[in-house]
Amino acid sequence: MPFEFIKLKVKDVQLIVPKVFEDERGFFLEGFKKSDFINNGIKDEFNQDNHSRSTKGVLRGLHYQLAPKAQAKIVRCIRGKILDVAVDLRKNSPTYKQWIGEILSEDNKHMLYIPEGFAHGFVVLSDIAEILYKASNEYSKEHDRGIRWNDPDINVNWNIDFTPILSEKDKNQPFLKDTEELK
Repeated sequence: MPFEFIKLKVKDVQLIVPKVFEDERGFFLEGFKKSDFINNGIKDEFNQDNHSRSTKGVLRGLHYQLAPKAQAKIVRCIRGKILDVAVDLRKNSPTYKQWIGEILSEDNKHMLYIPEGFAHGFVVLSDIAEILYKASNEYSKEHDRGIRWNDPDINVNWNIDFTPILSEKDKNQPFLKDTEELK
């Protein structure tokens, strides 16, 4: 199998470690293989690919979409290094409001599977980072939502010693307790 699927402490989130074939010419890996993903419980139909480039200190998130346009994601950092974070927003989940953070980098080539019902964000730890991610639903401005990156009820440890660079949108996201749809 070209992947190792590792279940993490937050329910349904998985770290995906691809098998990398390296030699003096470079490397090869499979980034997605539907049958292997399905056999490991990832049954989402992925409908959109995104590519993001950011500089050191940029923090994007925490973003999610409401049903029926909720998005599952498979995130991979192809250049640089990020801390990728997923927060469980599923009220009936045993891990509701818990978060997981994983280092994704061009060196480790790991991927993070984030199911629907989670907020997602990342902070760039290298000079530049490029992230590719698959989404199970297309972007929908009408369903687009977010939570403040430093929400004290979630208390994500971004493990940074600097003030992150945020978009105006992310600076003004509500706290979880103030989101109408998630109360």
